[in-house]
Order: sequence, then structure tokens, then C-alpha cells
Amino acid sequence: MTASVARKKLYLASGNAGKLREFQILAAGHALELDLLPGYAAMPEFEETAPTFAENAVGKALYYSQHCGGIVFADDSGLVVPSLGGAPGVLSARYAGTGASSEQRNTKLLGELRGKKGPERAAYFVCVIAAAVGGRANVVVSAKVDGEILEQPRGSGGFGYDPVFYFPALGKAFAELSAEEKNRQSHRGKAFRRLMEVLE
Repeated sequence: MTASVARKKLYLASGNAGKLREFQILAAGHALELDLLPGYAAMPEFEETAPTFAENAVGKALYYSQHCGGIVFADDSGLVVPSLGGAPGVLSARYAGTGASSEQRNTKLLGELRGKKGPERAAYFVCVIAAAVGGRANVVVSAKVDGEILEQPRGSGGFGYDPVFYFPALGKAFAELSAEEKNRQSHRGKAFRRLMEVLE
């Protein structure tokens, strides 16, 4: 790739500046420029009511790409605990009710798993990213990372379920990983790298 290659502009269908920063770090050194979708806060919100991460991600990308001239990408990600029937799943962000904090969601999850041991605490994070232009989907990628749910939260980094998600390969909770380690190992990092490969 030469220095004269034009940078592709991607818009994240989100108002979450923290999530954008995470993606921007992953995109460093690539011919991609990332920004939040202009006017996102003023648009009617897309209702994430589909039963799968893929349908929610594609739906979001299609919906918001109709309001923007460039490539719009959206992700849907969450935590899956097979012994809880796949919960929190697509309801990961609303697991303890709308407006609940990460701490409240983690407390509910640990309560649901009380008394469960070994394989019953197995879990995995999933991330699906979809990109669309003008209401037409052009890329859908996904990734997952396996781990288990701790009995107590650990670490102070990350967000969401990171403090209770133990990653055996590094012997740490996701909230104990450095930003570099997390970008390398996380479901979102892996999925976004796949997206970049396809777009480039």
C-alpha cells in the first residue's frame, strides 16, 4: 500500500465516544478514518429487537446508513453463558433492566450463577460488525472469545462484563488486561480486524 492511497472514511453508528476510541486504536496504521455518525443523537433510535447479534448489527447498519453518505458500520456484541440458556445474550446491555449500570448487570449475573461450578461457568463474548452504504449491507463479520465467569469481579479496566469475564489464556479477567492486550484478544478487536481486511 502506498502513501498516496486515499483513506476510507467509516462512520460508527453510535454516540459512544469510548467505543469509537477503541476502534480508532485498532485502525491505527490502516487506510481508514473513523468518526461517529454525524447527527446520530438527533435520529430516532434503532430498536434492537432481533433475536441474534447478526440481525441487530445488520439492522443498525442498514438503518443508519440511509442517513449518511459514506460507509456506516455498527456492532452488536454481548456475553453468552450456555448454562443460563444463552443469557444475557442479545439483552446483555439491558440484562438488569433499562438504565441499569454495569455493576448492577454484573451483580445480577453473579447471582444467577451462584452455586454453579466448573463447566457451568463457561462463557463467551460475541461481536458481529456489519457495514452498509445507502441502506445496502456490504460486509458482515463476527468473532468470539471463550472464557469463564469469575465468582467475584476483578480489575479496574474495560467496561461492561469485563471484571467478571476470566480469560484463561492470559490468566486474567478482561478488566485486568492492558488496552493493548484487550485489543489483541477481544471479540470486538478480532471482528474489527476482519472488517478492515475486507474493506482494504
